[in-house]
Amino acid sequence: MRVDEEREYVEYVRAQLPRLHRVAVLVLGDRDRAEDAVQNALTTLYKRWSKRGEISNLDAYVHSMVVRACLSDQRRPWTRVFLRGSPPDTEVDAGTSQVDDRLAVRQALKRLPERQRLVVALRFLCDMSVADVALVLGRSEGTIKAQTSVALRTLRELFEASAGAELPARRSA
Repeated sequence: MRVDEEREYVEYVRAQLPRLHRVAVLVLGDRDRAEDAVQNALTTLYKRWSKRGEISNLDAYVHSMVVRACLSDQRRPWTRVFLRGSPPDTEVDAGTSQVDDRLAVRQALKRLPERQRLVVALRFLCDMSVADVALVLGRSEGTIKAQTSVALRTLRELFEASAGAELPARRSA
């Protein structure tokens, strides 16, 4: 790879890394496995970087690589092994509703079927369009719309069913 291509690759990865990592964490539910999946996808991207001009939507292509790396990781039998007796303690600021909201959303997302969870994560947490999500997941836009609708209905029901919990208000950017 030429020096200028490598510089472009590094700049692209730096800009996209937080977003890609967030998607992987949401899909896998584990930060360490998410880092591995993102690293695997970025290694493949590095090998193919010189052909990026042939790709019409590079961001969707890279998100697709990360999602596929996550799904591949989930299929491995060793991922079902839990090596710790209990999770490590982590400090949380008490009394903030933001922490409670995040925990509630994560728990609700874990209860969705995998494909619905992917659609919700890509559509709303990564702010991707229906067309981009369809491209990333290799599905039709109609399928993405239907899965989004069912997932949102399920999430509403989960929040309504929980003891007085409501869906956190969407913050405007």
